[in-house]
Parts: sequence; C-alpha cells; structure tokens
Amino acid sequence: MRGHEQSSNDLSGTVHGFVVQAGSVQGDIHVAGAVAREKVPPPWQLPPSVRITDRADELRALEAHRCRAAEGGHSTLAAVSGLGGVGKTAVALAWLHTLRPDFPGGQLYADLGAQSPGGPTDPGEVVGRFLRALGVPTGQVPSALGERVALYRSLTAERRLVVLLDDAATAAQVRPLLPAGRCVTAVTSRRRMPGLSLDGGHVIHLEPLSTEAAVELLDATLADGRVAAQPEEARALVLLCAGLPLAVRIAGARLAARPRQGITAMVRALSEEHERLKALAIEGEHDVRAALDLSYQGLPPVAARLYRLLGLHPGREFGAPVARALLGDGAVEALDALHDANLLVDVARASGGERYRFHDLVRLHAAARAAQEESGGERAAALLRIGHHYLANTGRAEEIIEPGRALLERDFDPESVVEEDLGPVGGQTEAEAALDWLERELPNLMAVVRLARPMGAPELAWGLTDALWPLFPRRKLYGEWREAHQEGLLAAEEAGNEEAACRMLTSGALGKLAMGDHAEGLAMFERAAASFLERGDVLGHARTLNYRGLAHQRLGQPDRAAEFFARAAAELPACGDLRAGALARFNLADVALAQGRYEDAVVNAEAARLTLEAAGDTYNAARAAGLTGRACVSLGRLDRAESELSAALSALRAEGAAFEAAHVLGGLARLSERRGQPWQARQYYRKALSLYTSAGRSQSAEADEARTRLGALEPPEAGPVNPAPEAPGPTTSEDVPGGDSGGP
Repeated sequence: MRGHEQSSNDLSGTVHGFVVQAGSVQGDIHVAGAVAREKVPPPWQLPPSVRITDRADELRALEAHRCRAAEGGHSTLAAVSGLGGVGKTAVALAWLHTLRPDFPGGQLYADLGAQSPGGPTDPGEVVGRFLRALGVPTGQVPSALGERVALYRSLTAERRLVVLLDDAATAAQVRPLLPAGRCVTAVTSRRRMPGLSLDGGHVIHLEPLSTEAAVELLDATLADGRVAAQPEEARALVLLCAGLPLAVRIAGARLAARPRQGITAMVRALSEEHERLKALAIEGEHDVRAALDLSYQGLPPVAARLYRLLGLHPGREFGAPVARALLGDGAVEALDALHDANLLVDVARASGGERYRFHDLVRLHAAARAAQEESGGERAAALLRIGHHYLANTGRAEEIIEPGRALLERDFDPESVVEEDLGPVGGQTEAEAALDWLERELPNLMAVVRLARPMGAPELAWGLTDALWPLFPRRKLYGEWREAHQEGLLAAEEAGNEEAACRMLTSGALGKLAMGDHAEGLAMFERAAASFLERGDVLGHARTLNYRGLAHQRLGQPDRAAEFFARAAAELPACGDLRAGALARFNLADVALAQGRYEDAVVNAEAARLTLEAAGDTYNAARAAGLTGRACVSLGRLDRAESELSAALSALRAEGAAFEAAHVLGGLARLSERRGQPWQARQYYRKALSLYTSAGRSQSAEADEARTRLGALEPPEAGPVNPAPEAPGPTTSEDVPGGDSGGP
C-alpha cells in the first residue's frame, strides 16, 4: 500500500453553513443542500414612540386598513403624509408599536433621507441593511439590487414583521423595500404619494392639530400646571404655533426650561411675525424653520420661485389664476409640486374653485425666503401684479352686475391679469355669480386695499374700492364698506387725485347712510359737491344733488329731499347721465309714496323704470316696479299692482336683494288684505319678516310695520309675532339701496 504524507487539516473559528474536511480527495466531489444560516433574534429597530394627541381618527383608519388587508390575505401598506413637523412619524410609530404582539417576526426601520443634504438613501443600501438584520451574513448579501430584493422577499414571505420607511422621497424609492407575505409597512413622507395606491396602499394626510389638541399637547410637554393656570395664554400660544406639533413641542420645551416664566412671555416672543420662526428653535436640533428649509430645498426651481412669490400674497388664500398671474407658464405644474410637497393646503372643497392657502408658519417661511432671494424690485413687481390681477377681475365683476355704471379710470398691466372664472353655476344668474366671486375674494381685495399706500400704489386703494361698490350694499357688508372708503379717500387725497377723492366721498357717504350716520353722510356729500363746483365738474355736482336728497330724506326732511331730487332729475339727463336721472326720479317717487301722493309716485316710478331697463340696470328697475305696485295698491288698481309686484319680486330674488324683496312682499300682503284674503296676507308678512331678519333689518321701520299688520291679522289664539334671531347688521330705519344702490 502506498504510503501517504502527513498534512495538517485543522478547522477553527466560527463557521457558517456546511463544512467539508478532507486530507486528500480524489474524484468528483458534489455538495448539495440549502445554505444554513445562524439563528439570529428578530430585529426590533423601531424608535420609541412619543405622546400624540388628536390622532385617534387617523389611527383607527390605519388599523381598519390593516384588518381589511389581513382578511383578504394581503400585506398592509399605508402612507402618512403631511407638512414637516406635523407628526407623521409619531403617528406611524404609535400605530406600529401596538402591533408587536401580533408580529413576532420583528420590526425594521429605515430613514430614507428625502430631506438629507446628500440626497435620498439608495434603496439597495437599505435592502442590504434589512437583509443583515434578518440574519444574512455580510458576505452573502447579493451585490445586485434585483437579487437583494428577491432574497428580501423570500425571507419575509413567511415572516410576520412590520417595516417603517421614514421620510420617503418617491414611491419608486419605496417599492423595492416592500416585504412579502402578510407584513405591515408604513411609509412617511412630506410629499403626497398617490402612486402607492397602485400598490394597494392606503394614503393618510395629516393636518395640523386643533386648538384644543394643541393645548393638550402643550400641557403634556410642560406637565407643571401652567396651562391650567393660564388657559387663555396657552390658547394664544398654540394659535401662534398654528397647530403644528413640532412648533408646540418646541415652545413647550423652551418654557419647561424656564419653570418660573409665565406662558405670556412665550406669547410675546412669538407675536412678532418676523421673529416667530427664529423663536421656534431649540438646542440647534429641533427647528421649525430648518424643517421647512428642507422641504423648500427639495422643490424644482420654478416651484421654489412660485413659493417665494406666493409668500408675498397679502391674503390668507388664493386661487390658481393668481399663481398664473405671478409666474405665467409653468404655474400649474409648480402649484402641483407645492401641493405634493405639502407646502400648500388645498381648500377648494371649503371655498369653491381651485384654491389654496399656506399653513401660517409656512407663509412666514415663504415670505422670509422671498426677502432673502428676491430683490426689492422683484418683490414690488410681484405685489403689483397681484394687485392689478385683482383690480382687473373686480372690474369685470362690476361690469356684469352694473353694466351702466360710470367708472373711474383704472390703469393696470394686462400681462398681470389672468381671467378668473366668474361664470354662473347651479342656476345662478351672471350677476349672482359675480357677486359671489367678489364676496369670496373680499378678504384678499381688502388686504390689497390696505397694502396699496405702503407699497406705493395708491390707485389700487381707490380703484378696488370703487370696483367693489356693487357688492357692499347688496350683501350688507358695512364694516368693509366703511374701511375701504376710508382707505381709498386717504390714498386719493395723498395722491392729489380730486376725481377719485370725490368718488370715495360720495360712495363712502352712501355707506354712512346705510349705517345710520345720516348727518355725517350729508357732510361728506356737501364736501364732494364743493369740490366738484371748484373743479367745474357739472355732472359730478349734479350727482351730489341726488345724494344730498337721500341724506335729507334719512334725516326726516322729505320736502327738502324732494327739492334736491327734483333738481337732480332735471340736471342729470341734461349732463348726459340718464341712469342717475332715473334714480333721482325713483327717489322722488319714494318721497311721494311716503307722503300719500300716489299718482305722483306712479308717474315718477314708471318713468324711472323705463329708463333703468334701457340702461340695463335690472336691479333698480325692479325696485321701481315694486314701488309702482305699492302705489297701485293704495290707488285700488289691484290687477296692475299684482303684475308689478310679482315681476319685481322675481327680479329682486334673482339679485339676492333680501331687503328690497321684503318691501315687495309687504306690498303683496297689502294687496291680499285689499282683496279680503287675510290668510294669504299673513303668509306674505311672515315671508317679509323672514327676509328682513336675514338682511339684518328686523328692527327697521318697514319690519315693524309688517309685524304690526301681521299681529292685527292673526287669529285671537295666536301668540305674539317675534322676529327670528338675525345676522349682525345695523338697525337703521332705511336701507341705502332704497335710495341708490347703483352708486355714484
């Protein structure tokens, strides 16, 4: 037998898998079988959960989705999106930690680094970490992404575990990291991820906390009784934090470090808008501004510029046309990018149309970015584009509502204007739709009026105020009426524009009459009349005759009022203003009706109606028809009264003119009384009282008369007639549209 050589064949150290020890091997060697790996404990990688408030609905929705998926034998995928600092990770952790007893296979966690300075984390790297956590030796982790994903899915197919993919950038980054089997995966992202719906995902968007929940979070953060001791200050503080949990926690942490300091001190620190983001930072680690900076830095350049420019918008919300006016081409895509990044809140459902708003702290951040990155000239130009856009569209609405009204000259850059949608919906008239648009945009329009003088564009103050005229009397917006005309008058006087100043005086004085300040209104009219005379403006002076008559009428001086109305009715047509002359004749008819001169009332009201119809002023023409109808009731011309009143009521309802419609209903009630129809009369009086209430005029003289006559017609067993609670409004005896809603 052939001898053999001595050889060493020792094995030491830790060995994974099969081992074959041999000295001399001859022939083919075949080794088969699966690769055996060392048994490793399940990974428990989730960060600890923190206290959350006001998220019960979201947690229920996540759990309900999991249960539905489990019943169908599927894996669970849920995505939680929202603004930076809104608590996405906290909600995901609160949910996933409750699942540990049912998912013994472990918990995997990865920060996908969407906001990382170095860019999002490579999914291949994350899968490699997951494989190692699941027991795959480093040397056996495949190098190719596809092979890594295949091995990951194989290892998780029969394993019940949960996975948290935090701060994801895109759905494409997430997909390779989804486990197989009946596992649960939660994804958080500052971006909305509708793409994950295609993978069976349930998408939840987090909004900031309610005030009550934010106060609760502040109390939990402080845990020292200061919130209970200073509840109003606590509410003020969380309102300044705009419900953002990160901001509330930072404010609470700063207070917690100062146990002897009252909450009021932090309220003062946050009250200065330009310092608020700076104050919402602590220890250089948690910082609201830094969180928003990260979201901002991830925007495409065009979207980032729109973000900055919209930060200059003076109102709280805005429509897509404003963005197009600011940016032109690319605005729609930029808006989508801002919305997807959760930097804009879509409020279309609440406000109608395509509308957005900033979270309060985001608005401050956008404005700060504009101040840093846009020159003073660029910021001023953007504000001017916003103002011109609103001025042009407000003028369009004005022309729809009152097509015959004389306009102040308005100068704006056509390139700054994108047409807003003023079209009627749901059976509206064009005028109703235009009024609705004006009222919806009024906060923005008033913000521009207030900003006009400081931004060096005083013409925007009086131009917008003048264009808003049709809205104020029809919707009874007395506070805005007063404020806009005060600001418009100041702007016109500072700019030395006498024509604009007179318009602000006259239309502002009509507001004074509507609010019961009759003497002050008369003084403003007299001031305007003197200015017109001094400048030789015959037409302007003639118009003030009508207005001064209205003031005397409200002051209880009907004969003096009739003198002014008669002069206006003669002089205005001679100056070429037929519509204003017709309104003067209407006012003459109103005085005649009040004095019992019914024939004179019919003659003047009918003449006014014909001219107003020819001028396209359907609102005032309907008022004239209603006045004719009421006079005909007193004259016993009942058939004509019914015809006139019915036509007037239909037209006024279409205009949404509740106060004037109530006048007409009172006339129909009187007509029913004359015809011996007390039941019908009672119905009309009740409807009239309801309209007076809705218009905020339940204590007016007309409402008192309707209430008295209804009480006289009620059966003896009926109780007293009381008005329903009404919307806020002045309780004057007259309403200015009864004199001249057409404006100056």
